Amino acid sequence: MNNTNQPADVQLPSSFQLLKSTAIAAVVAMLLLLVIVMPAEYGIDPTGVGSVTGLKRMGEIKVLLAEEAAQDEEALLSAINGTAPTPPAEVVQTASPSSTVVAEIAEPTLANGERSDEMQVTLAPDAATEVKVTLAKGKSVQFAWESNGGAVNFDTHGDSAALDISYFSYGKGIEQSQSGTVEAAFDGHHGWYWRNRTDTAVTITLRTTGAYTDIQQLH
Repeated sequence: MNNTNQPADVQLPSSFQLLKSTAIAAVVAMLLLLVIVMPAEYGIDPTGVGSVTGLKRMGEIKVLLAEEAAQDEEALLSAINGTAPTPPAEVVQTASPSSTVVAEIAEPTLANGERSDEMQVTLAPDAATEVKVTLAKGKSVQFAWESNGGAVNFDTHGDSAALDISYFSYGKGIEQSQSGTVEAAFDGHHGWYWRNRTDTAVTITLRTTGAYTDIQQLH
């Protein structure tokens, strides 16, 4: 005798119910894609909800940072691996006139074993530059920088040829200004990389105070 309990027909979903459930799941997935995934991951906001919730801005930053990383990896690694520092107030001309970088460094002030510097860097559209200080492990530099022409892409990081550290990230993003403290995780160079993705030239003013030995514009 076969005692296996057979489910009654009423317990089995009908074809219509299955199709209905599938359709509902597809609609929910599409809504999630349009309202959350596309704005948060790609900066695309077909419904307008992403602008209200801030997800669109988050997605735009992700896309820009991904593009920035892909486009600047070679230039950044070149600078990290020992490109000669640019003398103050010198104009660096790259392949295109639109990539001009102009830097001006004020005379440092020294007090209580620390120094303070102020530097201004003017970046043409799509131009980039990097400024670093030399810090011993555990020492710190207080900094504040601001752009007079809109938000710029930035990457705060360090490196050390002696310790074979090519890149150590302290943070990156897109901002018009930023301030804080960088505490050196190791002996080496620590500082800031900026790229101007706007349509007009911007001037970035950087102010630093700390127990560093020098400050250099690397490219």
